[in-house]
Amino acid sequence: MNDQNTKQEVSQEQIDAWKKQYGDIFAIKVDGKTAYLKKPDRRTLSFASVAGQKDPMKFNEIVLENCFIGGDEEIKKDDSLFLAASSKIVELIEVKEAELVKL
Repeated sequence: MNDQNTKQEVSQEQIDAWKKQYGDIFAIKVDGKTAYLKKPDRRTLSFASVAGQKDPMKFNEIVLENCFIGGDEEIKKDDSLFLAASSKIVELIEVKEAELVKL
């Protein structure tokens, strides 16, 4: 299978449909390739965190695999592209500021 067979052209209409279905959508661009991702849910983060305790790279693999909704599959398969994308995975996880108030 060559690179062109793994590339998925994504239209603005598709992005809009994903936004309607998943909420926020993100694109990780690496070396001319693009992966489109949704935000990870609690279940994905839990599974990735447990697996990541024994193998830190597994955390990134699980989040990327479960949040990937389109784009270039090669980002998941090629080690150099995967490692570059991995550096951005943590940015998908939005942690809001909480406040604890003693009453």
